[in-house]
Amino acid sequence: MEITAKEKTDKIIAQLNNLVEINNDRIQGYERAIAETDDEDLTYLFTNMAAQSRGYKSDLSREIISMGGEATDGTKNSGKIFRAWMDIKAALTGKNRKEILGSCAFGEDAALDTYKTVLADEDNVLTDDLVKLIQRQKQEIQLDHERVKALRDLGKNL
Repeated sequence: MEITAKEKTDKIIAQLNNLVEINNDRIQGYERAIAETDDEDLTYLFTNMAAQSRGYKSDLSREIISMGGEATDGTKNSGKIFRAWMDIKAALTGKNRKEILGSCAFGEDAALDTYKTVLADEDNVLTDDLVKLIQRQKQEIQLDHERVKALRDLGKNL
């Protein structure tokens, strides 16, 4: 059954808002990670990653607004659970570099999963331009994920 133009637009807006939410999670997660570390290299990295997500959120929000939608200010429920878990873990580990990086890698897994889900949508409602935008953001998040995992696994500075 064919979906109407309105249903298609609503679905695209919902998908883009999913990505806005995961970027809100990334922003809050990296701000939390900055508060948990005394390491200048990690503070620099996390500050850049939060700024990157602010840019992604801005790009996605602009697309949502251009379609007559409203970008969400919310976060994903899984992100709230993740941040609560990070709070508990931070209290137990006391600014442990490897644990902070492990928490960030966990958050990046969630971000990548959200991007993959949106790109794999069976209704295929995204325009080519939106697919390119989302793929570019996903590729950059993948690079961040690899950087965080490498730092966690190797215990090396930037």
